Amino acid sequence: MIRQVRIRRRKPTVTASASLPPVVARILAARGLDQAPDYSLAGLLPPTLSGLQPGAELLARAIEHDQRILVVGDFDADGATGCTVAVRALKMMGARHVDWLVPDRFRHGYGLSPELVTEIGAPLPDVLLTVDQGISSLAGVALARQRGACVIVTDHHLPGPELPAADAIINPCLANDPFPSRALAGVGVVFYLMLALRKLLRERKHFAQRQPRLDALLDLVALGTVADLVPLDENNRRLVAQGLARIRAGRASPGVRALLEVAGRNLAWVSASDLGFAAAPRLNAAGRLDDMGIGIRCLLADSEREARSLADRLDQLNAERRQIQDEMQAHAEVQADRMSAELGAAVQGLCVFDPDWHQGVVGLVAGRLMERLQRPVIAFAPAEQGSAMLKGSGRSPSGLHMRDLLVDISNASPGLIERFGGHARAAGLSLARDHLEAFREAFDQRLAGADFGEEFVDTDGSLRGDEFAIETVAAIDQVGPWGQAWPEPLFDGRFHIESRRVVGQDHLKLRLRCADGGPGVDAMAFRAGRLCHQELPDPLHVTFRPELNRWRGQVSLQLIIQHLVKGEVDA
Repeated sequence: MIRQVRIRRRKPTVTASASLPPVVARILAARGLDQAPDYSLAGLLPPTLSGLQPGAELLARAIEHDQRILVVGDFDADGATGCTVAVRALKMMGARHVDWLVPDRFRHGYGLSPELVTEIGAPLPDVLLTVDQGISSLAGVALARQRGACVIVTDHHLPGPELPAADAIINPCLANDPFPSRALAGVGVVFYLMLALRKLLRERKHFAQRQPRLDALLDLVALGTVADLVPLDENNRRLVAQGLARIRAGRASPGVRALLEVAGRNLAWVSASDLGFAAAPRLNAAGRLDDMGIGIRCLLADSEREARSLADRLDQLNAERRQIQDEMQAHAEVQADRMSAELGAAVQGLCVFDPDWHQGVVGLVAGRLMERLQRPVIAFAPAEQGSAMLKGSGRSPSGLHMRDLLVDISNASPGLIERFGGHARAAGLSLARDHLEAFREAFDQRLAGADFGEEFVDTDGSLRGDEFAIETVAAIDQVGPWGQAWPEPLFDGRFHIESRRVVGQDHLKLRLRCADGGPGVDAMAFRAGRLCHQELPDPLHVTFRPELNRWRGQVSLQLIIQHLVKGEVDA
């Protein structure tokens, strides 16, 4: 979906390096780097998270005494990769009785719920290890410990006012935690726990021969980190860069390789965006529509054949998810247009609901609407067919903290929201269906008078004619990875349109020529077929990302159009 935006051009915050290609030096200087980054593992932050030592002690004891360990993951890509990292690492370090479990989105809800603990049966495993969840599972943790299990919580979500009574909690967002980064994904947190466990077992002379190489798990860490949209600070970029290097070198696990190949990606050229837009949606499709266990089994598969079979199933689920999402999106757009027509400029946020929607897809619908409107959106669906409970998923623009908004509503109207949790830009909640209108009113009241401002997009300026080249893209790729809070380079420029046509279902293929007399170049605007027959300005001012189009052994430059630029440039 191509939107009209105003743009700001990034300015350097340090002196640009003279040893780098000028366009790369400019990009890095605008992000505070005066030289090419070094993402070697030697620079990884040391494992100083509070809770690592007691957590490692419990796991070491379980391994040494042949106890049973159950890893309880989550039903998204971060939870699935984190669960896989834990299971693989524990087995690499000698654990013989390791199993895993993932909550069912529809039956158990989020986290280590009492329902899930009850369903595990008796006797409980000796150790329950949560991954990417558990920090808000007060009742579930209490029940598990009451039934005799030790509980280790690894999570990265913001804790509430009360912490679960676990035997160990590892979470970089805990108050006064000494770890320098709060940006770790769930998979990153459990990876650090495995590093601490290996160190402890090494000190105890546990390994008869060489200690296991945990860097073999970094392709999984990279996938989960990118998929969960956590900020790519330097430490996370290092983890992702190392994982990508393994994949490109042909050392990916069978599951990660199969997910990328079924999406048509060439592993030798894989990027962070391939993890985020190709592998992650297929993995997430299992948790949204079916059972994330399919995804975890794919990632745990040791044979190429098994991994590919499961990846094919995930690919089918993703196709089903896209079809469901398209239908829901169309209905949501109608609701949004009706509300906008009724309220006009007074629309500050939207709550949309349909009794036939699928709860596993409402977050995607909310995200798409939020992108279009640049307003907070919460989409609701029945918790299950005919249920009196609703599951909602909210997305917000940068000017609003979605989870804090839900905190305010819950505090002002106790009992209105059954449960909630999340981050600044995304949150989930449950409420009774007959509370929906009251929630809408509270939502509108909290947003009254909010100023989200005009949408601005930051760019890295324009490219000179000679910079529209394959070498430019290759140089930019070499200093990645790019992602959340470390934005992939985006440029803006003015072009004359030489030709345009619709390709695929709704994509616009263009041939552009630089307005300053530079070269002609191919371009693609995804989901922008409507622009094919509209009158457009000449020259056309757009934002774009240059990428390499590899087809039948040929490599060419292609621009991916992101936005139409309106007004003057805010330089």
